[in-house]
Amino acid sequence: MENRESLENASAPNPGSSAPAITATASNALKVADTTVKTCRPFVLQVMVFAHPLYISVTEINHNASDKTLEVSCKIFADDFEKALTAAANKKVDLFNPKDKNEVDKLITDYIKKHLGIKLDGKAVSFSLVGFEREEDAIWSYFQVTGISTAPKKIEIMDNILYEVYDKEINLVHASVGGNRKSTKLDAPEANAVIEF
Repeated sequence: MENRESLENASAPNPGSSAPAITATASNALKVADTTVKTCRPFVLQVMVFAHPLYISVTEINHNASDKTLEVSCKIFADDFEKALTAAANKKVDLFNPKDKNEVDKLITDYIKKHLGIKLDGKAVSFSLVGFEREEDAIWSYFQVTGISTAPKKIEIMDNILYEVYDKEINLVHASVGGNRKSTKLDAPEANAVIEF
């Protein structure tokens, strides 16, 4: 099971990346690459008793100058996303085994478009779904805006993903333009941010 705190530093999957993965396992151990370090069981139990669930999503915004596109990726824990989509659709949504993929694509697109707004240099953009995939206990959904030939100097973001589900939701936003990456954090109910390059 993926550790919820690992989302804080998440970035879209990079095929061929050799960066070591750090995950918590059910056997009370930390795995770093192929090395296992055992933790002290009493300490783990104390942490588990006082731990509070962390509700977090990550949005990556990347200007791809060569393709003249804006690439938008959202990583949301599957159980949280299913809860939000189920409420929006008034019926059970299963992201791991969808009965109708086209219907799920539409639900994801409608939800993200309602809860994530982006303006580039003062102009609102509309994005379309490229697809979604499972990564352990999370879902990455990928969107694209075409015709973005000029690198934006200012990105305005409205991000209230899962705010209607969790009042302690944290949304992290990372934006990359011309190889320069900047980040911001939004704590519910705060939903607006500006990133300038």
